Amino acid sequence: MPRNVPLLLIRILVGIVFITEGVLKFLYPAELGAGRFAHFGLPWPHLLAPAVGGLEIAAGAALLFNFYTGYAAIVLLCIISTAIVTTKLPVLIGHPLGAFHGVKAEHPGVLGFIHEARTDLAMLFSLVAILMDSGVRTGPVRGRR
Repeated sequence: MPRNVPLLLIRILVGIVFITEGVLKFLYPAELGAGRFAHFGLPWPHLLAPAVGGLEIAAGAALLFNFYTGYAAIVLLCIISTAIVTTKLPVLIGHPLGAFHGVKAEHPGVLGFIHEARTDLAMLFSLVAILMDSGVRTGPVRGRR
């Protein structure tokens, strides 16, 4: 099997997941778009949800078609990191995090967090793998003048 096939499969899966989630924000705004953003305590939900949905569709498509994958991964890493902090971290600590209410969890704490965040964590680590494979330099460039 060629070396890049596993990462190709990861890129396809992550791209499809983010495209689907972006589309769902537009199709079901009360449940998955602005209404959900408002429920979690995010600011300007009627502006933020469509913006995030559009970015998810565009960056997900970029991953799917192997177009600027590193930069698309950076955009999606920002989105998924924000989602984890605003919706799943309150489960970990067992109470709202400032204005962020998080999801309603049966079992707060580490195990509840891992259960609630399993898809988000899979996307997070998959995006890190995609970014690492893309060749995009995210740190300081050494040896250049």
